[in-house]
Amino acid sequence: HQRRRHYTETTMPQTAELPPDRVAPHRPLAEFYPEPAIRTRFLTELFDHAAPDYDFVSGIMSLWTDRAYRKQALRRAGLAPGMKLLDVACGTGLVIKAALELGLPPGDIMGVDPSRGMLEQGRRRQGVALLQGRGERIPARDGSFDFVSMGYALRHVEDLRTLFDELHRVLKPGGRLLIMEITRPSSATARRMMRFYMTRVMPWVGWVRSRNRFTAKMMEYYWATIEECVPPEVILSTLAAANFSEVRRTTTGPLLSDYLARKPSASA
Repeated sequence: HQRRRHYTETTMPQTAELPPDRVAPHRPLAEFYPEPAIRTRFLTELFDHAAPDYDFVSGIMSLWTDRAYRKQALRRAGLAPGMKLLDVACGTGLVIKAALELGLPPGDIMGVDPSRGMLEQGRRRQGVALLQGRGERIPARDGSFDFVSMGYALRHVEDLRTLFDELHRVLKPGGRLLIMEITRPSSATARRMMRFYMTRVMPWVGWVRSRNRFTAKMMEYYWATIEECVPPEVILSTLAAANFSEVRRTTTGPLLSDYLARKPSASA
């Protein structure tokens, strides 16, 4: 399915303006949490309770192409057996599953996620190390990993600059970074269609399937963060400000963005 989609690549402009020290991925969403101070508590409750439905939601959102796409994105970014992988915001372990299918042994993979509910779902299926933690403060030593991935969770952190500094810290010199994200469609018609699908159709399907109000709320929150997310140019410039090199973005179709970068080698 993926090879039929339009695939493009853009690189970080040499004249791009560097971002400020703190870069929020989106504005405070008062319609979900009344004040920024309780945002973390809102997200913890949301993902803990929606975790049993997460894999279903991921599949139906993508018409069941998400699993193949994750594997292809990891392969394109250079993940291969012999590398040590950290998956940040690992959720139920869908990126980890793709890495295992690419031949990485379980002992070379670690996942980190702040949600206990998500981690419990992942631990039922995969024999890899899964730790509770946030992307802005990863429980790992400097230079521990050859490859760091993050799948569709960039919009859920508090500060992109802190996140990228931390991803840079845990990578080995020469290590690779892959961040997969959903980007707001540029077409107004496409945005209206996607908004209707994610805020009306998907919550209804989730409710009929499991009667879980948190799953419906998660879909509404997903759309809000997609619609309000900072543009790709800000993400690229913030990666560059965190001292990553070879910063670029590839796109597949109108929605899927892969942000790729490398930690410079010690000799660079």
